[in-house]
Amino acid sequence: MTRPRASWYEDEAGPLVRSYALTRGRTRSPRPDLDMITLVLAVDTTADLRRREPEYFDIMRLCQAPQSVAEVSAALRLPLMVTKILLSDLLADGHLICRSVSPVTDTELHNLDLLRTVLDGIRNL
Repeated sequence: MTRPRASWYEDEAGPLVRSYALTRGRTRSPRPDLDMITLVLAVDTTADLRRREPEYFDIMRLCQAPQSVAEVSAALRLPLMVTKILLSDLLADGHLICRSVSPVTDTELHNLDLLRTVLDGIRNL
């Protein structure tokens, strides 16, 4: 799978116009189960994609190993909602699978060790 050339991209368009164009004006993901910690994985990285935007190819490349929605968003340098919409497209086309990670319970939220671990992880970024 080769990424198409992005010769149509113009710097003057800016990030907001690009995001709007990528999502074709959509502002909500059709997949409410996709949150920041949901893991996504490419099913078949050699399959031809119906969608030709370079970001879809980048997602397929990134998701050869499980990635969280937040990790994909950061790697693509796209807003989280835009990433969720693109991931939803690939999930609907059968190119990706996803697995929700169980949410944190109230008891875990008040666990000081967990909070320290999260803070250490953020500092390491």
